[in-house]
Amino acid sequence: QAQLVESGGGSVQPGGPLRLSCSTSGLVLDYYGVGWFRQAPGKEREGISYISSTGISTSYSDSVKGRFTISRDNAKNTVYLQMNSLKPEDTAVYYCAAVSGGRRGRSWLASSTYDYWGQGTQVIVSS
Repeated sequence: QAQLVESGGGSVQPGGPLRLSCSTSGLVLDYYGVGWFRQAPGKEREGISYISSTGISTSYSDSVKGRFTISRDNAKNTVYLQMNSLKPEDTAVYYCAAVSGGRRGRSWLASSTYDYWGQGTQVIVSS
């Protein structure tokens, strides 16, 4: 069965970097687009980044554009989210999600686009 597991979360100071990993199993990652979402306390889940199955196309929300970078290594069945210049408002639980065959025109910002979800990893940004 398909499974996604996020890792790399933790506590960091404002301005610091952190790299999250989304390790997958039970699927051929080459055929899946992958998105990153986050949910802060008391707020709705927010789509922040997406990468196509080939890795050629990437998307970012305005809130993270220029600070976060999404990448993938299909040979390792893993997708990464490099987060730089972290701010306190980045504090949230971060989730990765995969969609078979790519999003096929569906919005990468919509949770309903994706077929599989990880359990999330906590990121806390504070001084």
